[in-house]
Amino acid sequence: MATSLRVSKENLERYEVDNKSLYALSFENPVMLVFLRHLGCVFCREALRDVAAQRAKIEETGVMIVLIHMEEVALARAFVEKYGLAGVHHVSDPDRKLYAQFGLAKGTISQLFGLRTLVRGMKQGVSLEQFGGSSFGDAFQMPGVFIIREGEIAAEYVHRTVSDRPDYYDLAAYCTI
Repeated sequence: MATSLRVSKENLERYEVDNKSLYALSFENPVMLVFLRHLGCVFCREALRDVAAQRAKIEETGVMIVLIHMEEVALARAFVEKYGLAGVHHVSDPDRKLYAQFGLAKGTISQLFGLRTLVRGMKQGVSLEQFGGSSFGDAFQMPGVFIIREGEIAAEYVHRTVSDRPDYYDLAAYCTI
């Protein structure tokens, strides 16, 4: 589950939670970085529900959850709280520099609109709430999950399609063995 991808100390130090860099936090506890798609995405909402459902078990392992998104902080905070994740740290990355540093690129047509994705999307349900209104970030951005421990990537889940559904707890448990 570990990766050959290397994220530099300097890059992790650029992003902070509670006045501590992601790099520094990773020496206190493993840090689960959950890179979200745009907040209007049905799979982003599913990811938030999944993280919320597994949050207690994840936190029991000692892993700190940090959501990475492309939105303004206030908009994201309200959105995260709506999905039962009040108090979970989140980092705004509107230019997607952190996404790029972790190798998360824009999706291809098949990753975004393949048959499996379309079927899963319809099962999840599409609502008018997902369209229009304020910006929801880059609709082509791929998501991913990385666990950083002592400044290194200890585990990762890089989505092959936007409809992939990682088990967040399994990733956390793997890193605390």
